[in-house]
Amino acid sequence: MKMIPRLACGLMAVMAGSAQQTPRPPNMVLANDRLELTIQQTGGTFSKLLLRDGEPVSPLATIGHFLALDGFGAPSDQERAAGMPFHGEASKQVVRVIGTRNSEPVRSIILETLLPLVQETLTRTIEMVDGENVVYITSDLQSGLAADRPISWAEHATIGPPFLEKGKTVVDMPAQNCRVRPFKPGPIPGRLAYERDFQWPLAPTKDNAQADLRLVPDNNYLDLASCQIDPKRKLAFVTALHLDKHLLFGYVFRQQDYPWLMSWMNYTGDSRAARGMEFSTQPFDVSHQETVAMSPLFGTPTFRWLPAKARLQTRFLMFYARVPEGFSRIDDVVLEGGNMTIVDRSGKRLVLPASRGL
Repeated sequence: MKMIPRLACGLMAVMAGSAQQTPRPPNMVLANDRLELTIQQTGGTFSKLLLRDGEPVSPLATIGHFLALDGFGAPSDQERAAGMPFHGEASKQVVRVIGTRNSEPVRSIILETLLPLVQETLTRTIEMVDGENVVYITSDLQSGLAADRPISWAEHATIGPPFLEKGKTVVDMPAQNCRVRPFKPGPIPGRLAYERDFQWPLAPTKDNAQADLRLVPDNNYLDLASCQIDPKRKLAFVTALHLDKHLLFGYVFRQQDYPWLMSWMNYTGDSRAARGMEFSTQPFDVSHQETVAMSPLFGTPTFRWLPAKARLQTRFLMFYARVPEGFSRIDDVVLEGGNMTIVDRSGKRLVLPASRGL
């Protein structure tokens, strides 16, 4: 059975005491014969991704995959005073559907988001092709300003339970130099040594040992580290593999668009747990001023320019599929000849159709 893009038909009012709050905008669902993706109208957040032929396990965390634009993390004092929210405006705005396509074999939806504080317009095209386990996302950002400016752009992708499971979920990417970010004390401790550099995936811990950041630990920790994607690669990837369920979720993106990947390791041990796989233009979730001041890091720029009245385009793929038994560590993801080839350390491979490429 093939499904076409549709709007969820129900609206639910949220009650707080005796006062009725404004209902949330309805979700949208884009699907083909392999995948079903739920998209929130607030921010265009990807909130659920399901395989249509089996167990209903979405890899996405409760907060889903949202777009941090034009801001990543806490704004500066001046930006905050001017109304700039945490992680920028994009995830807070209600998106507008400006186009859909239902004709076989392509299913698509086009969303537009206005960012009034930074005077930018984002157009996001989300596509699926029948017979493929891939979602194609193309973003066009148009500046309304008559001045060049550095932008902050992060695809804030997060995985969560039940896909995220202690000792059973591993994360892989072609990373090189990394740095641990300081984290303010919170309800759960951090295990990593703050502001220390390391080579992926072995990070220094506070007790002078090393932690393999590929693995979800048995204990509860809150840490954050950012890694430089291998600058020699044209295409990069990040994957999350559930070892028992043999489910693989991941992204493929251009290294020049997103040269950094930040790992937010919010291992709370409950339903709030999340692992961020946040590919971005900058290493850390900090203000524009701090981002520019740290450039370059490990020889890689930490921000990207949006020229006056200009348009930037980025594109990435999101995929979700079952893998053969024995997959344990993803060494590479290759796009070639209309296919995506996933190479495991065991020598096994999985080839998925990916006709639209990058």
